[in-house]
Amino acid sequence: MGDVALRAAIDTNRITDLLRGDAELSDWLGRCEQLFVPLFVLAEIKAGFLGGSRPHQNEALLRRFLDKPNVTLLLPDHDTAEGYAHLWVQLRHGGQPIPAHDIWIAALALQHDLVLVTRDRHFAAIPQLVLA
Repeated sequence: MGDVALRAAIDTNRITDLLRGDAELSDWLGRCEQLFVPLFVLAEIKAGFLGGSRPHQNEALLRRFLDKPNVTLLLPDHDTAEGYAHLWVQLRHGGQPIPAHDIWIAALALQHDLVLVTRDRHFAAIPQLVLA
């Protein structure tokens, strides 16, 4: 995964990887000074649990992750909405729209100057976003 980011936001697919036991990712994230979980990521994860076959086991794994001292839930505010609007227009005009939740996640990462830990390649359409 490369150098460790001191402050990072984690995307849904990487939390899924973590909960499935990705040891390399777990080690990398454990070396982050501060790790943020955007509210929209938490919502996507919980929706996936409800549709899955092991909601209680997955919820317990998630809770252990969220309870770590370097993990913080990241909530949107007025500035996030402003950032979302600018990104939406930028992507739309560039002919590269991405899912709405992912625009929110990107807006939060940019607002708080965070590296975004993701496997989703469409985030590369946002050149000002640093990805890991």
